[in-house]
Parts: sequence; structure tokens; C-alpha cells
Amino acid sequence: MSAISFLKGWFNVQRQKRVKRAILKQMDSAALEIQRSDWRDSLSHPTEFYLRCFGFFHLQLPISLKEHRAYFSQSRRGFGEDAFHVMWFLLFREFRPLNFLEIGVYRGQTLSLAAMLQQQNSLKPAVTGISPFESAGDSVSRYRRDVDYFQDTLINFQQFDLPAPELLKAYSTDERAADMISSQRWDCIYIDGNHDYEIVLQDWQNCAQALADGGIIVLDDSGLTTEYQPPIFSTEGHPGPSRMAQEIDRSKFREILQVGHNRVFQKIGS
Repeated sequence: MSAISFLKGWFNVQRQKRVKRAILKQMDSAALEIQRSDWRDSLSHPTEFYLRCFGFFHLQLPISLKEHRAYFSQSRRGFGEDAFHVMWFLLFREFRPLNFLEIGVYRGQTLSLAAMLQQQNSLKPAVTGISPFESAGDSVSRYRRDVDYFQDTLINFQQFDLPAPELLKAYSTDERAADMISSQRWDCIYIDGNHDYEIVLQDWQNCAQALADGGIIVLDDSGLTTEYQPPIFSTEGHPGPSRMAQEIDRSKFREILQVGHNRVFQKIGS
């Protein structure tokens, strides 16, 4: 990294910190509680709702979940944003999913968070991840080559005294992955794998069929076609997932929540 690139990165981080402090200074902790009835605001006013989740993270979220986020923020163990921990907290509090599937694990931040939230909701951790566990990227993503992603995920689960997850080392388009997805009915699925449209489409089709009635799918990086305007410490998503979100059959799925570029769809029971 050149000195100029380093300085640009440093100044950008400092700017983000100043903006975050200014936002939090204006917030009233007592007014940040988010009820199920508030979720509709996320669809009509996604930017304001995102900032509400950001404030909830810093002023209301249980300390154990904030520590989990801090751990994965260190040394670039994970991506994502603070507000997404609030999204998962709300979803698990509301739906209490007995099983959880993630497509695209990286180093286990969301997968371990799901296991933690199951524990905190008095559920037995039951999480499954499908990922190549290697540095393969896509048209918008690049990953480090010096990490054993499979072992690193297991180590990160141990960090929080969580039972080992069920992991499948495969691309989501592999036959083995399709078989695992269709092996049961899932309560909650997170699609966060390859961001190219053709792959996201296949992931959605496979997961939608395997989702239980009333279950939820969270589609990552799909906010480009919404009214969400990200602050400087957030992103609005990528073209592939955003296009896929536009094509979801609304007679079979209803959108119930948006937090930043993450959009949540619930399967309508037959």
C-alpha cells in the first residue's frame, strides 16, 4: 500500500468516526426500542430506520452482541455493519428460528451470531454454512489468500464457546450444495455468497424452495433499487442481488424488513 493510499484510508476512517459520534449525540437512548410494528418504517423510510438501528446497536444492544461485533471487526475478520447485528437480533427475537442456513460464510461472523442468538433465545444452536472456504471472489469482491477460512471459522466459534457448526466446503452451485439445501425445511436462510446475478438467482431459487412456510430469507447487498441512501459508513449493495430482489414473486414472498442493503423476505404459507 502506498503512503498516499494509507493516508486516504486513515482520513476516511477518522471522518466516519466523527460522523458516527455526531449521529449518536443526537439520539435519545430511551426512544430507540424497535417493536415489530416499527418494521414497516424500514420499507418506507429505509435510511432513517437504518440510523435507528445504528443507534440501537450502540445504546441498547446487549453487550455480548456488541463484543461479538467488535471481535469480528478486528483484523478484518468480518465485513458487515453495526446495524446488521441489530437486524439479526430483531429477527431472532421475533421468529426464534430453530435452524439457520448461510450461503457464503467467509470467516463465520453471521453464522456464529446466529448460534449465539439461538442460545440467548433458549434454543439449541443449529446452524449450517455452505461456502468454498477459499479466496475465490466474484465481479465485485476480492478476498485474502493467506487465511484457512474453514479452520478460521471453527476457531471463531470456539472463541465464543459455541458448538461447531455444520459446514459444507462447496460452491453453492455444486450438486452437493443443492442437496444440502434441499435436505430439510429451513426457518431462516441468509444468502451472502457470490454477488453475480446468475449465481444469486440460482441461490434464491434453491433456497426459496427449501424454506419453510412462514420462514425468512435475508438477501445481502440488495439495496440499490430501494430508497436507501447510505451514510458514509455504510454501502447500498451490488447490482446482482439488487436485481434479484426486484424479481422476487410477491405472491409467494412479502418483504417485511430492510436494514441498509439487507432485505428480509417472508415466505407466504400455502
